Amino acid sequence: MLNKKKEQQPSLAPGIDDEEELDQRATEEEIERGEFTEVTHLSYDEVDES
Repeated sequence: MLNKKKEQQPSLAPGIDDEEELDQRATEEEIERGEFTEVTHLSYDEVDES
């Protein structure tokens, strides 16, 4: 039996403004229930070497 690893890409439902939705903070109740997602923002800082 072959096990094929299926790679799933993260996705958002159509119509969701990802910037607005992902920047929302979880409420205390959501945190207590474990209903939150940790989001990390990465940015590439280019420095002009000239």
